[in-house]
Amino acid sequence: MIDSPELRTVAERVVWFEDADETLHYPKRFLAYLMTYGTWEEIVVARNYFPDSEFEATLKDPPAGIFDPRSWCYWNCVYRRGLVPPLPKRRIPGVDPNSIPDLFPAKSQPRRG
Repeated sequence: MIDSPELRTVAERVVWFEDADETLHYPKRFLAYLMTYGTWEEIVVARNYFPDSEFEATLKDPPAGIFDPRSWCYWNCVYRRGLVPPLPKRRIPGVDPNSIPDLFPAKSQPRRG
């Protein structure tokens, strides 16, 4: 685990409901919260400790329920991942995922020129 006062400060603000040690123990989860709720300044701090490959790995295997549509689209565009895949969904044992309504359907918007 990375032990840096500035990164701990970011972790405490971005994942406010748990302590920094717990947050930084799960880097992919921390990065997902950071990519969703972090400020640009906090992203810059985190990039001093996490390479781009870890940010990309977070997008390739994201924890469900953290990214919002706007952040998901933004970071997929930043890393030029082509078509933006659907947001990750939580899996509930014994429940058919197709039976759960999509409360945040993707919206197609025309480009402004």
